Amino acid sequence: MPDVVLAASKGIDAFALNVGADSWELAQVANAYTAAAKFNANTTNRDTPFKLFFSFDMSSFPCSAASDAAALQKYIGTYANHTSTFKYAPPSGRSEVGQARMLVSTFAGEGCRFGKGSLNDAWASAVKATGLPAVWFIPSFFVDPATFPSLPVIDGAFHWNSAWPMGNYNISFAPDQSYISNLGNQSYMAGVSPWFFTHYGLNTFNKNWIYRMDDWTFAQRWEMLVQNRATVPLVQVATWNDYGESHYVGPIEGIQPMSQAWVNGFDHQGWLDLMKYYITAYKTGSYPSITKDRVFLWARLYPANATVPSDSVGKPSNWQWTQDYLWAVALLPAPANVTLSCGSSSQTTRAPAGLTKLKLPLSASCAVKAVVARNATSAVSFAPTGFNFSTRPTAYNFNAFVAASP
Repeated sequence: MPDVVLAASKGIDAFALNVGADSWELAQVANAYTAAAKFNANTTNRDTPFKLFFSFDMSSFPCSAASDAAALQKYIGTYANHTSTFKYAPPSGRSEVGQARMLVSTFAGEGCRFGKGSLNDAWASAVKATGLPAVWFIPSFFVDPATFPSLPVIDGAFHWNSAWPMGNYNISFAPDQSYISNLGNQSYMAGVSPWFFTHYGLNTFNKNWIYRMDDWTFAQRWEMLVQNRATVPLVQVATWNDYGESHYVGPIEGIQPMSQAWVNGFDHQGWLDLMKYYITAYKTGSYPSITKDRVFLWARLYPANATVPSDSVGKPSNWQWTQDYLWAVALLPAPANVTLSCGSSSQTTRAPAGLTKLKLPLSASCAVKAVVARNATSAVSFAPTGFNFSTRPTAYNFNAFVAASP
């Protein structure tokens, strides 16, 4: 239950349960529902209950035969009427408004046929068969969005890869707009993510690349979603605990998928309060007032062009897309001087009240520090333990070190 309590305190409304074919996942789903139900039973949480929904991982579930649909249908049938299941009805004014239904999503699934001749018939038989509880089906199919009108089985679409720029450029709203335009009046779920780095060798998952997360991508992305909130009814944060791809925002806990080498010591919870600021704006249409000086800091701890011959996995693909900077966001109730420093590299900016994005180049081994000052008096002096940039890495680790001032 601590994860539910923490997520709810930051404005998150639900967890997407990314479930696959492993037998142990049935018990973990039951545990998640128990935790949500316990949280929701507390009278103080009744006005803001925490919910759960399924995102079927179709890279795990088999889906070629008609009988393969039974595993998905079991989850739907078991939890459709659970009080902690997230049910969705689009906002008023949209043509598909109706009774709230259980939200069901996927990761992939565009190759599934469940014994049928087409993608549409396949998923109609799997999640909308006669006798099944009604669902609101918003999958993440990796298909050309121009095909959406030919898929009446879907009630919307989740764009997983909208969370990151897919090349050496800044993130934009163009991929979202492509989905929105092709969905018509159906529901669009956008993605947002703080980071991406995975480092598995040929003998494991064979995934070794980064996406470009420079230029405050997490903050930029949230600002786009706030600006376009009228056409983005749902946002999914990728992710709470996917350690293998380094985009976790929750605590580092439990069994990792062989990702300890680049995850341990790289806590990302410093992003949560910054995310809460944006979530409030996304939900209400207005950014919340700032009552306390806060500084949010993140960076890689090693130069992108450093070489590590002893790392048998090798340098991640796309490493050239990232630059060696400390990225920072300051939330200030009043104007102040904000100084970022790391060794001899230092920069002071006169920042106005509100949110200001800042950056500092990193080139030599050093310790990161941030100071917020007014009238020669420090309001914040923040030197996070362990936030040390080093020019001599012992492995290729492009994960972000994240810290937030108290």
